[in-house]
Amino acid sequence: MKVDVIIGLQWGDEGKGKIVDVLTPQYDVIARFQGGPNAGHTLNFGGKKYILRSIPSGIFQGEKINVIGNGVVLDPLLFMEETEDLKKSGHDIRGRLLISKKAHLILPTHRIMDAALEASKGSGKLGTTGKGIGPAYTDKVGRNGLRVGDVFNGFEAKYAAAKSKHETILKALNYDYDITELEARWMEAIEYLKTFQLIDSEHQINAFLQAGKSVLAEGAQGTMLDIDFGSYPFVTSSNTVCAGCCTGLGVAPRAIGEVYGIFKAYCTRVGSGPFPSELTDDTGNTIRERGYEFGSVTGRPRRCGWIDLVALRYAIMLNGVTKLIMMKSDVLDSFETIGACVAYRIDGEEVTDFPFDIADSSVEPVVVELPGWQTDMTKMQSENEFPEEFNAYLTFLEEELDIPIHIVSVGPDREQTVIINNE
Repeated sequence: MKVDVIIGLQWGDEGKGKIVDVLTPQYDVIARFQGGPNAGHTLNFGGKKYILRSIPSGIFQGEKINVIGNGVVLDPLLFMEETEDLKKSGHDIRGRLLISKKAHLILPTHRIMDAALEASKGSGKLGTTGKGIGPAYTDKVGRNGLRVGDVFNGFEAKYAAAKSKHETILKALNYDYDITELEARWMEAIEYLKTFQLIDSEHQINAFLQAGKSVLAEGAQGTMLDIDFGSYPFVTSSNTVCAGCCTGLGVAPRAIGEVYGIFKAYCTRVGSGPFPSELTDDTGNTIRERGYEFGSVTGRPRRCGWIDLVALRYAIMLNGVTKLIMMKSDVLDSFETIGACVAYRIDGEEVTDFPFDIADSSVEPVVVELPGWQTDMTKMQSENEFPEEFNAYLTFLEEELDIPIHIVSVGPDREQTVIINNE
């Protein structure tokens, strides 16, 4: 068996959670392979809305096994709050969720350090969510981190040593804080975490594959936020590309099967950082309002713009995408014309390859316009119902990207999903 992978192809918020939920019935195991609780996945079904932070988005479908992999950084307190909220809504996941012992823990001082370091940057802020993700990954790479498995092995001493190092840094930053209450609740959450199935996930995932189980790997954020290939330094702290699945779950590259690349019919970005196709006019505001473009975890308004095909082609190349999934096409239902950035103009020259740095203000989008479909698509259930102009937009994208579009989302609910027969 192979591991199929779902990857975001833009700056995150593409709608991965919904698609994982939609595809879950086809799989036995759903595994999250990177990121932390700053990455919220929103799911809508049965007239209710659910927001997941650390728990894989396959948790709502049947009795599927869900795994939090070693590449994830986990905040025990936020995890406890998330699972308890799910329990209150009728979803007790304890028997179906496995957590890697090698996943790193986000400590209370990681949160404080995140805020302190962001404050110290002044006007150069990165737009972090303040959840401690960056400092936790920094400790992981610096070999100072605590892992989930440490809760059973000399945890108190390891925690005290890590906290002491963080306190030294915070003192140097002259940052005032009090973690007394946060730390007490966090320690309660550690005891709560111990009641779950903590596993050697790399062995378990490969055992699933050997036993003929099908595995769907779920990424967080998006390709353009990848620590190596994104719009550095305005990126996240982990590898969001398909290669991150191998290191985040412990599977060999040859075990990767289909790679589903998810993108919006337009483009968004949260926080600071370059965004060549951004629309700062009424059109951008309209997209934001119609698409409810506000962070599912932070509530921050997302910056909006036309689809960026330069970045999208780059993301498809990096991930080895085999099938494309387009989200939020319904948001553009009423537009008379639809824009698409097909190239960048840099120092008077048009380029179609994603450059080393797009932070330079001299990067201008080259935008072409296509006719809008001006049709409400939210109730459509088949590609045969698509208006001619929408089909033309799909054809344009497939020709530009050289990859077939396999699924089109026409609304937030799991039922508002159209499978395209292009096998």
